[in-house]
Amino acid sequence: MNGIVRTALRASTLKGLTQSTVVVGGTARRDFARTMWNMCSRQNELAPLTSYKIQNPSDFCSCGCSRKAHTKAEKELGLFLAEEIVAEKKAQKMKTIPTELDGFKISLDGAEVTLTKKHGDETITINFNVNHTVDSDSEPDIDTPEDKAEFGEMKSKPSFEVDIERGNQTLGFTCSFNNEPQASGADDGYNDIFGIDEITLYEGEHNDKIYAVAGDVIDGYLYDLLMNYLEEKGVSNEFAEKLIELSTTYEHTAYISLLEGLSKFTSGK
Repeated sequence: MNGIVRTALRASTLKGLTQSTVVVGGTARRDFARTMWNMCSRQNELAPLTSYKIQNPSDFCSCGCSRKAHTKAEKELGLFLAEEIVAEKKAQKMKTIPTELDGFKISLDGAEVTLTKKHGDETITINFNVNHTVDSDSEPDIDTPEDKAEFGEMKSKPSFEVDIERGNQTLGFTCSFNNEPQASGADDGYNDIFGIDEITLYEGEHNDKIYAVAGDVIDGYLYDLLMNYLEEKGVSNEFAEKLIELSTTYEHTAYISLLEGLSKFTSGK
């Protein structure tokens, strides 16, 4: 999802209160750093909150919301979210999502992204979901001074489905991005950034009774020919790179929307 790249170590802004990145099994994830929040230097500024008590439950909150009072945890969360949202918006390199990518029209529905284009008598549709797709682009460097690991850029690399419809028949591919070169079923001479996980061919609507074969068990030469076939339909390595940028941009936009919604929910506004 021109793409947004979120660096996992942009923690020096906004009074040292930022998002940290934790690596679990080689995968970077966002972490709200609850422990760091409670231990940082701003704790002194929040000291009055530690003894906060609702003195008059009948009085409405002075922040303008419809609730009578906010708890200590709600206030701390609200303060953190306010600064986190500003930091995330500053990190955005692209404020709007494109409506077209290499001839594919883009439509968005929640976490779902659909790209569609006509190719002769065929309709090519690409679908993917941005949920749980953010990963570090490289492993952290643990040999940096003061043992401060440097993480790669955060990118969204979703699995995606390519459906090529002609008449009542559909040739379907399930694809995913490779973590390493030659990780797919291609011969050693290839360096594809994505691979074919599954192939199926059916008429009408898809259902669980339809046969599908895994990409890593088919003949290697057939696999390469199918990759060439996808490239002719517009799904090339170059297109896949743009797909990562699109997914990264959209996932980051959705993440900011979630933070804003969480802020409104906890503040009662």
